[in-house]
Amino acid sequence: MFHSHNPDPSVVDAVFREASLNNFSPRGSVRCSHAPVFRSQLARDLGCLLDVDETVAAWCCLCFGAKLEDHVHVADFMVDYLDGTREHLDAVEFFGDPAVTETFACMQRRHRFVTLGEIRHGHRLQNAKDILRYARNRTPLNDRVRLLAALDETGSMTVAETFSLFREIPPLTAISWMALHRFILIDLEEGLIGPDTIVRRFTR
Repeated sequence: MFHSHNPDPSVVDAVFREASLNNFSPRGSVRCSHAPVFRSQLARDLGCLLDVDETVAAWCCLCFGAKLEDHVHVADFMVDYLDGTREHLDAVEFFGDPAVTETFACMQRRHRFVTLGEIRHGHRLQNAKDILRYARNRTPLNDRVRLLAALDETGSMTVAETFSLFREIPPLTAISWMALHRFILIDLEEGLIGPDTIVRRFTR
């Protein structure tokens, strides 16, 4: 029933080109190793979560497909994790086609459907979107060193307490970029980022 080989690259390319016509926000990304393109806002939302997942090394969009009996399925993402594992992910509203996951398994590849409920649960997605607005900025060296030195001394600070440290760039722009690039750690789960959100040094 299943054909366990990657289809003609032109099929994958066509899916990629079609998705590249879409425009979903936020536009910025930090761990996408190729052009970030998405078939849906839900897939864009999952990409936001991948960018703030501390276990993810890199990800790319619509780059690998599997040939089923009657069609080719191109996964939304191929994700490489820091532990060396690789997984293909698809964003779906409620449930996906088990034949897709089975076909990927026949190719000795991990595949998983991630549901809307998982993607949009809690505060993590909104916080990820908020800080990704600043993905294309960069925290200048002076401001970066000041914050890291302060955290070395205090262990942790609230977002509000860090404001006086920044001279060259708006504080939330600086904090967002440093969190995205794993200089610092902020809690994205407990609530929406605010003055009392705790900032710590990122430890690898």
